[in-house]
Amino acid sequence: MSYQSDLYQQVILDHNKNPKNFREIAEHSHSCDGYNPLCGDKIKIWMNISPAGAVEDVSFSGSGCAISKASASMLTVNIKGKTVDEARVIFDEFHKMVIGEMDVATQKNHLGKLSIFSGVREFPSRIKCATLAWHTMVCALDKTGETTIE
Repeated sequence: MSYQSDLYQQVILDHNKNPKNFREIAEHSHSCDGYNPLCGDKIKIWMNISPAGAVEDVSFSGSGCAISKASASMLTVNIKGKTVDEARVIFDEFHKMVIGEMDVATQKNHLGKLSIFSGVREFPSRIKCATLAWHTMVCALDKTGETTIE
């Protein structure tokens, strides 16, 4: 197994076992329920967006596979403190990376540690697991209430 593969597994397992921001924000300004009918993963995202458009707080709960939960955990860590526009840019880059439209090694991006998910593109059935929380975050920003990854 390669170093990259070992690191990927270690990060996924750590965030699955000890997810960051795994809680409900009681008084939130934005939320969304996300569902992946292919595997049954369910994620709910709560957010507090400041009047200036900054992500003051973000959290999640739900059930799903290790990839889905780890991706949601890392999403919350990475977008907290960012502007809504920055969060949307990170979503776009993350999505392009996991579907193989962006090479994080050669293309400028804002993904940082999220680039660990670049290997997901090798497993097409897991892409929806990795992106569920991200689509749910956009749904929360758009205040559409719920989203299903088809």
